[in-house]
Amino acid sequence: MHIWRVDLLAMDDELGRLLCEQELARAERLLSDSDRVRWMRGRGVLRALLARYLGLDPRALQFSLGEHGKPMLKTAEAGTLQFNLSHSGELALYAVSQAAAVGIDVEASRRPFDEIGIAARVLGHAEAERLRALDPETRTREFLRAWVAHEAAIKCRGAALADGSNRSLVHDQWTAELDVGPNAAAAVAVEHRPSKLDLWQWSG
Repeated sequence: MHIWRVDLLAMDDELGRLLCEQELARAERLLSDSDRVRWMRGRGVLRALLARYLGLDPRALQFSLGEHGKPMLKTAEAGTLQFNLSHSGELALYAVSQAAAVGIDVEASRRPFDEIGIAARVLGHAEAERLRALDPETRTREFLRAWVAHEAAIKCRGAALADGSNRSLVHDQWTAELDVGPNAAAAVAVEHRPSKLDLWQWSG
């Protein structure tokens, strides 16, 4: 399995030329110019990255969405190639596997929020109480670590994230924490432990 790290701020706007009409229309619905630019760059990187694995023109790739919005390749040549992506601010992460479904999530700490309340609803009472006992700075860091592991596992299965009903999925898969610096957290989840995991920096 390969993990690719991308600095969206360093990417070229020319990546937007790889997007299809539906993707461009989705980008136009984003109200913030900065969000629109990041989304287009992130989607362009996805096309360029997967096309490199498949030996195809990035513009030829076709995507569909699962029941809960997980993107999947429709291209016939995709075979067993599985992928997932996540971005927070300028940082984007992509996971690619030839062997199993995968989910990835990254979250940057940007503004105060109710860690304990969210944890109680989504991560469970025990996790909420663990967080309550921590000092505020540690609590935020630990919440982010728990949250990205949970969301990566849910994304791996292509399941809904709205409540805690899928909480047990976190324990049904192999999950690994990824080091993305002191002010963010990231995790990847796979159906079964990969024989090898490589981390790369995408530069185009």
